[in-house]
Amino acid sequence: MIRRLSAAIKSFTQRVSRRLVNKLILLFTSMIILIVGSLTVISYQMLQKEAVNNSIDSTTNNLMLVNQKLEDYLDGIEEFSLPYNKYDDIIRAVIRESDDYASKMYLEDYLRDMFFSRKDLESIYLYLIDQHKYYSITREAYNITVRVGYQEGIDKQPWYQEAMNSPQNRSYQSFVAPDAKSGYKMETEPKFMGYHRVLRSIASREPRAVLSFYLKPTVKNVIMNDIPFEEGEHLMFLDPNNVPFHMDDLDTYEAISSAEWFRTISDKAARPVTWKDGEKRYLVVYDIGKQDGWKLIKPIPYSTIYKAATKARNLSYIIGLIFLFISVILVTLTSNAITKPLNRLSKHMRQFSEGTFDVEAPVQGKDEIAYLTHRFNQMVRRTNDLINERYRMKLVEKNAILKALEAEINPHFLYNALQAISTKALKSGNDDVADMVDALALTLRYSISGKDIIYAREELKHIERYLALQSARFGSRLQVNIDWDESLMELQIPKLSLQSLVENSIKHAVEKVSAPVTIEIKAKVSETFAVISVYDDGPGIPSDRLEQILRTLEVEWEEQEGENIGLKNLNTRLKLLYGDPYGLTIHSDESGTEMTMRIPRGGAGYV
Repeated sequence: MIRRLSAAIKSFTQRVSRRLVNKLILLFTSMIILIVGSLTVISYQMLQKEAVNNSIDSTTNNLMLVNQKLEDYLDGIEEFSLPYNKYDDIIRAVIRESDDYASKMYLEDYLRDMFFSRKDLESIYLYLIDQHKYYSITREAYNITVRVGYQEGIDKQPWYQEAMNSPQNRSYQSFVAPDAKSGYKMETEPKFMGYHRVLRSIASREPRAVLSFYLKPTVKNVIMNDIPFEEGEHLMFLDPNNVPFHMDDLDTYEAISSAEWFRTISDKAARPVTWKDGEKRYLVVYDIGKQDGWKLIKPIPYSTIYKAATKARNLSYIIGLIFLFISVILVTLTSNAITKPLNRLSKHMRQFSEGTFDVEAPVQGKDEIAYLTHRFNQMVRRTNDLINERYRMKLVEKNAILKALEAEINPHFLYNALQAISTKALKSGNDDVADMVDALALTLRYSISGKDIIYAREELKHIERYLALQSARFGSRLQVNIDWDESLMELQIPKLSLQSLVENSIKHAVEKVSAPVTIEIKAKVSETFAVISVYDDGPGIPSDRLEQILRTLEVEWEEQEGENIGLKNLNTRLKLLYGDPYGLTIHSDESGTEMTMRIPRGGAGYV
């Protein structure tokens, strides 16, 4: 496995190191990745630290304000439970309640007034200690009902004993635990909190009654609604003795209550604590009330705190990747700009080594690459000087080949002898014979003329005479249409080139069938070259024969032999005169045959 990995790394390194541009791209890309990655990691750590500090500050302030609001509310409940103006009357009514009907009515009216004065009370109980009797007021259906009951064991309740022993003559009762009971006979147990106030005789300080307020859960919701709460976070509201009055998760409370730091928290060291519950880590922020010591504790998962930092980190990675992509493009363009002159010089050197000796490279700038390019151009020029003489000899050899082709295509006929035959035919009254002999004489005279390149109009006149001779042979079987662009009448073309194409149509079309054959001669011009074509609607050339003809057109002149010498000669002349892009093309099928010459628009001026 290690060997394969080492071989793969070695192969990749070799591929990269083959080109200078790859080395530059790899170098700059590595630098960019290192810089972007380092900045992202550093910024992520800074954002984490800042997120923790911000979470501590914001949560601490929020808990402090909510705790102050909660204590202010409880102070209001305490003031509400102490009727300073009617305190003596209430104590007197409690003492006389057993034998005074007016006292009973007074207590009922007092409870009604209290219940109607606030909307946050679920019920009110007034327990008369000496008689083990209580008055209760609550909302039943749509009515407010005052009931009277007797119940033993109230004095055994924890909240009762706590209120009796409290210097403030009060106690708070929590109903968060599933098995929490008020102590009174209620149809529905309270859900949030009970507040109990001991009413004592002012003269003797003896406890006469206990006034109990049971608060609605909406009180807690209104007060704690100001605390922002996200998924995964927890919130607990405890009294000074760590009794929970609100907790969103019992398991979390039990886990926290067993932690050592929980038993030692105080307002003197109200610093956040890091607490780990299994695999989850929490930042625990708390606030202890300055007045009564109520506690608000909020465990916040570090994953929630780091959420913004994680998003920023991921965004940084995305931006970094985009930046890396753009940087790679820029580095690639820059590297190519640096290495492009070298690539261009390398390309010219390769062309030079393959035999193209006029490949001087452009010199740009004044750096080392420009100096190397200048020296290469000097070598090219000196090499061209050495081969120039040999090149001229090759041109002479090509001209000799052209002359040989012309001599082979144009045999020398006895023009004067044909003129004599024509004269004798006229004297004998054979005018048709005389016309044919004159046409043949002019044809031969045109063929042995010393011109190599002629105007198209001269070639067309020659073709008319040639077709007149062929019409005498084939009669109505030969039909000819000429469509020649007027702008190409002065086009200079090789002599007898058009005749070679027409002869081929007569040979492969007119001579092969007895039905009439139409030959169309066309010439048109494009942006860069002129196209001359000869089309016949004869039987066409068989595919195997056509393939053989096309192969012969590709054979070098020195190697040519056999049939189709006319087409071979014409194709060779066109390529020698105008170059490899030009020449003869042949297309044939069952509907006919089309032969096309493509030459430069300048004709002979291009040579």
